Amino acid sequence: MPLTVSLLSLCQALLVSGNILLIAVSPLIGAQLAPAPAWSTAPVATQWLGLMCATIPASLIMARLGRRRGFVLGNLMGIAGAALAVLALHAQRFDLFLVATWLIGIGIGFGQLYRFAAVEAAPEGGRDRAIGLVMGGGVLAAFFGPWLARHSHSLADTPYLGSFIGLGVLYLCALVLLAFVRMPAGTHDTTTGEQRPLGEIVRQPVFVLAVVSAMIGYGVMNLAMTATPLAMAEAGHDFNHVSTTIQWHVVAMFLPSFVTGRLTARFGASRMIVCGCLLLIASALTAQLDAGLAGFYAGLVLLGVGWNFTFLPATGLLTEAHGPAEKARTQAANEFLVFSTVAITALLAGPAVSSLGWPLLNVVLIPLCAVPLVLLGLAFRVHRPQIRG
Repeated sequence: MPLTVSLLSLCQALLVSGNILLIAVSPLIGAQLAPAPAWSTAPVATQWLGLMCATIPASLIMARLGRRRGFVLGNLMGIAGAALAVLALHAQRFDLFLVATWLIGIGIGFGQLYRFAAVEAAPEGGRDRAIGLVMGGGVLAAFFGPWLARHSHSLADTPYLGSFIGLGVLYLCALVLLAFVRMPAGTHDTTTGEQRPLGEIVRQPVFVLAVVSAMIGYGVMNLAMTATPLAMAEAGHDFNHVSTTIQWHVVAMFLPSFVTGRLTARFGASRMIVCGCLLLIASALTAQLDAGLAGFYAGLVLLGVGWNFTFLPATGLLTEAHGPAEKARTQAANEFLVFSTVAITALLAGPAVSSLGWPLLNVVLIPLCAVPLVLLGLAFRVHRPQIRG
């Protein structure tokens, strides 16, 4: 793989490290600062809201200015958000902290496009491997992110203030790496050529399958993951147990990425999505058996692999739904739909786990996990030639 793909993988690792830190501390900060327990996951929701707000502008900005400049802009937004979070925690201002996480989310929204940049930088025939390598950068993050969360949250007198200083440093490191990224010529000037109406693009079975699979995989995973720190605290587990559980969850999310591309190329995207949905269902069933550490570990590992086997194949599948001139609009539509779903699930996580409890919350997720399976059945019956694998 080219050097650029490797650098993008490291940038992805830094991005995910910051996300892990946020997953571990944001709900707990919300529980301390929020006016009511139901608002404890609001900082996570505003982070995803910021990401959702960035999805369409990020794709269009990169179509005009190029990937590297877009990623630089995203990291600068992340640094601004981290600095504002430090001020918010120092002043114990919940409203200011929500604005900070919204800015951080905007920066993350730009970073979500690292995987598409990897496709463009990859050699011919290396699309799935490039996606896997970049997403595999999350394996490094799975160990570094929790370590940073454990060692930074008590560095300052104000709890968790040091976490956001560390987050800003991660974004600064990404800026250094981006200085060496060189995208192939012509990867952003794709506004010329034949362009179909967006409505025609989104009505394609391959687009629908790709987007719905990503929405369900990411939405289910995010709701359960965001609720986990609160559920574990309710079950009496301490912060180190929470960060360790999230660590192994993220390992499970990203470690399969090194082989997911090969598996997708061999078995097809649709079979991988079926496998991913079944793993998500298995995770929800595990939550019915054990509220101890072993139960949380097993459930979150299954949840992570299930996300990987739905989201990564869906990313590759999306590239079959557009031509070069349609790339920016198609990717923007995909990112907006997927991360709108993620923002909603983050907002629902706090009230859901508070009112339903951990086991019942997971029961509710099971029918959602079956939606791509039903869609695949219908697609293969009516539009089989249009769905790869």
